[in-house]
Amino acid sequence: MLRVIARMNIGGPAHHVSMLSGRLDPDRFQTLLVHGRIASGEGSFEQLAEREGCTVEGVAGLGPEIRPLSDLRALVGLIGVVHRFRPHIVHTHTAKAGLLGRLAAVLGPGPRPIIVHTYHGHVLEGYFGRGTTAIYRFLERRLATVSDCLIGVSRATVDDLVRLGVADGERFRMIPIGLDLERFRQPDLEAAAALRRECGAGEQDVLAACVGRLVPIKRVDLVLRAIAEARRQAAPLRLVVAGDGERRGELDGLTARLGLRDVVTFLGYVLDSSSVAAAADIAILASDNEGTPVALIEAAAAGRPAVATAVGGVPEVVVPGAGMLAPRGDYAALADALVRLARDAPLRTRMGARAREHVLRKFSIERLLSDVERLYEELFARSRDT
Repeated sequence: MLRVIARMNIGGPAHHVSMLSGRLDPDRFQTLLVHGRIASGEGSFEQLAEREGCTVEGVAGLGPEIRPLSDLRALVGLIGVVHRFRPHIVHTHTAKAGLLGRLAAVLGPGPRPIIVHTYHGHVLEGYFGRGTTAIYRFLERRLATVSDCLIGVSRATVDDLVRLGVADGERFRMIPIGLDLERFRQPDLEAAAALRRECGAGEQDVLAACVGRLVPIKRVDLVLRAIAEARRQAAPLRLVVAGDGERRGELDGLTARLGLRDVVTFLGYVLDSSSVAAAADIAILASDNEGTPVALIEAAAAGRPAVATAVGGVPEVVVPGAGMLAPRGDYAALADALVRLARDAPLRTRMGARAREHVLRKFSIERLLSDVERLYEELFARSRDT
């Protein structure tokens, strides 16, 4: 098994590949996890991969940005890995790794391996200008023709890719992500209490938690505006933000302009977010697009309801009774949901219990490993028949 991801930054895809690479049955699957560099200012999940027992290798030049010379260098490096490792399966994750990793599988020497690509979301709509988007769509359609299986982590992701003409629906398999949720079910309560004190949250305060990269697509500015509006309605809300990124300075400034300095705490990157989930009363996410929101799954495993925008795979996590959804970009609707939950502790408890029951059933690591092993067995059987 050769698994390729563009970078091991803190986030859902890197968490996903660490779990898969480290926990597939070692008697049946020998896995090499190959990755590129993280961007400046990003936190790294390389330590998580090491803790999971992954065999990890870096490839020079591989990264998420479009850099022709670096991309060519990465492609040559990946072809070299294919030549040396001789994988039976090449499984790529994220857009750039999907492009270069699949090309390397096709161009590498020897018999062509089985090629699988997982879409943890996509960048084919709403990320770039018209010309760049058209190029990305063309490339994805061509790469789909050499892929033995395409995986979407949510039904919304698969539906989007079919609508955008990447491939027909029968070419896709929907396999939700799986996470090790045990530490969220049984968190360190002392650490959670210490974090509430750090945030200035007393017994009567309701602490909302926003976990994620501080980048434009996550719309943390809307979270801040929603908190400000909810407090204007006298809701006893505080906010903790776990994450960092290019928008940190801008968000600090907005926090000051909204008069929220005393009620918002920025933690920076947090490698183990279980204490954040346990300390919070509500999880909040205002993204413009999401594949599958790992932070909401983790908060749900801790029994916390969510307030989130209804985009991408979010409604597959925040099901009816497990939280409240708002339209994309609508901070007033987010604020209304926050106010309702902040004022109704029994409702938070009921929604949190429903959220936990749902995610433990649908997003467990055991289910993910079973689904992926079954898929690999099916693809192996199909390759032998042909």
